[in-house]
Amino acid sequence: MRLTPGIDTLFYGDNLTILRNEIEDESVDLVYLDPPFNSNANYNVLFKSPAGDNSQAQIEAFDDTWHWTDAAERAFDEVIHSGNSDAAEMLRAMRAFLKENDMMAYLAMMAVRLIELHRVLKPTGSLYLHCDPTASHYLKILLDAVFDKKGLGLA
Repeated sequence: MRLTPGIDTLFYGDNLTILRNEIEDESVDLVYLDPPFNSNANYNVLFKSPAGDNSQAQIEAFDDTWHWTDAAERAFDEVIHSGNSDAAEMLRAMRAFLKENDMMAYLAMMAVRLIELHRVLKPTGSLYLHCDPTASHYLKILLDAVFDKKGLGLA
C-alpha cells in the first residue's frame, strides 16, 4: 500500500526503496534532498564518556565513497530503462565522458533517485538539493534532464 505522506510520517531506510514502495505519484509538495556529497570519506558518530569527555567509542554513520560496481551498473540500467529519455540520454553522455569511475557511480545512484523524486513531486512542488562543488555541476545537468528544462525556463 502506498501512502500520501503527512507531516506525521517518518520513514527510515534507503530513500529509493521508500519512494518506490510507499509514496504515491504527485503527492509531495516539498523535497529537501541532502544526499552524501561524494566526499570519499567515512563519517562516524563519536560518543562522550558519562563525564562529558571525549571517548574512543564510535560507530560508522555512513560511508560516502562510491565505486563503479554491479550496484552502480544496475542504477545506470534503471535510468536507461526508466522511460525518462532525457535523463537516460544525459546519463549515457556523462558515462561516455567520465567512464566507469567513482563520480559516475555517484551520479548513477543520484539519477535513479531523482527520477523517483520527480514522480512523487506534485506539479506545483519544489525540490531543494543541498550539495557541494564536488558534483554540483553534474547534478545540475541531471536535474535539468530529469525535471524537463522547459519547466526551468531553459528551453
